[in-house]
Amino acid sequence: MIYGIGTDICDVRRIATSLERHGERFAQKVLADGEMAAWRDRSARWPDRGLRYLATRFSAKEAFSKAIGLGMRMPMTWRHCEVAKLATGQPVIVLHGALKDWFEARGLTAHLSVTDETDYAASFCVVEKIEAKLGSSA
Repeated sequence: MIYGIGTDICDVRRIATSLERHGERFAQKVLADGEMAAWRDRSARWPDRGLRYLATRFSAKEAFSKAIGLGMRMPMTWRHCEVAKLATGQPVIVLHGALKDWFEARGLTAHLSVTDETDYAASFCVVEKIEAKLGSSA
């Protein structure tokens, strides 16, 4: 059963302005530790890709926060929500701390899609409530 749906579009130029204004502190506010390492690596090799990586993570977390119905308020925090990827490249939400506990206590699972172009990053998130399967009785 669908619990919530969230979508977000992010102007990459806005993220660039925030980085120029606040430097790496902006990325540290938005990115979890694993994301931070990937962002630094990409930014060092391809600054534009690093910028779009940060924008897609920002957008994905906004979409997720909308899908769970909390917005950016506790237990939803930027750093407790991580966007990772499977070996296939599929993006996945990995939760930490109180947000993970809150999410699991409700029996939820998330599905995520992210995309970016030169000036925009967009994300779509569907959160489902996992329904208990009834066992068969004989």
